[in-house]
Amino acid sequence: MIDIPIPLDGVRLERDGSLTQRALRVLASEPLSSADVAQRVLGITGGAGAAAAAVFALLGSDPRFRVSPQGVWSLAASEPPAAPARRLRDEPFVVVDVETTGGSPKQGHRVTEVAAVRVAGGQIRDTFCTLVNPERPIPGMISSLTGITNAMVAGQPRFAQVAPEVSRALDGCVFVAHNAAFDWRFICHELSMCTGMTLSGRQLCTVRLARKLLPQLPSRSLDGLALFFGLEIESRHRALDDALATARVLIHFIDMLDEQGVADWEGLQAVLGKRKPRAPRKKKRMPQSMEVA
Repeated sequence: MIDIPIPLDGVRLERDGSLTQRALRVLASEPLSSADVAQRVLGITGGAGAAAAAVFALLGSDPRFRVSPQGVWSLAASEPPAAPARRLRDEPFVVVDVETTGGSPKQGHRVTEVAAVRVAGGQIRDTFCTLVNPERPIPGMISSLTGITNAMVAGQPRFAQVAPEVSRALDGCVFVAHNAAFDWRFICHELSMCTGMTLSGRQLCTVRLARKLLPQLPSRSLDGLALFFGLEIESRHRALDDALATARVLIHFIDMLDEQGVADWEGLQAVLGKRKPRAPRKKKRMPQSMEVA
């Protein structure tokens, strides 16, 4: 088993331990609803009541956690560790994209390509990309989508062989991806299998950010955002080109946030935490008789 200790103030690798330890890592980044904790810690989706009960059974008696009357979980410490006091533009971001054999590592799907693009100071600083032998066949439908075939990955390194390079690419950065949960889940799964460790640290999802900054767009897909910002994606559904496009979207978002006076990580979290107010429900009109009409 490869041991890759990485002391970071951004993304870091930690031993993949108990569910409680996983909850500590997840809630260190941000408070979450019971449903989100159930999904990200326990892998439970749907059934809000059962999910909330499972989360409470796991965390309810642990003094390290607290839950609000609205069902939002957080760490019981008075204040989480403060992020580095620096401008949002100067934060070290790493934009990640993975191509895979399917939609879920729990179903045995694996990574076929991984890319990481470092962004700091409003500029792309470095890139990393490699094909990966997934050690299982790539379905024809996936090959049609990505252009990555079984022949292309046959002679490529397995994830265990590129794990040190992937870890170095993530070293100390805020993990960014378009639909970050998907890429984070696959990277964590691959690292856990070959190193016994998993990721911990700050994450940023550009889909979530797009919903806050560009609510008028009919689609916040990567294609939709590229069209809005006038960006060209040379090879869609290839890891490096998608990561580069997402990195350029991120830079546009940082510019937009700067114009709104959002200057640091704490301000960004405040933006992401704002919920769009619900539209008032229309009262159903009671049927009227023809005589009243």
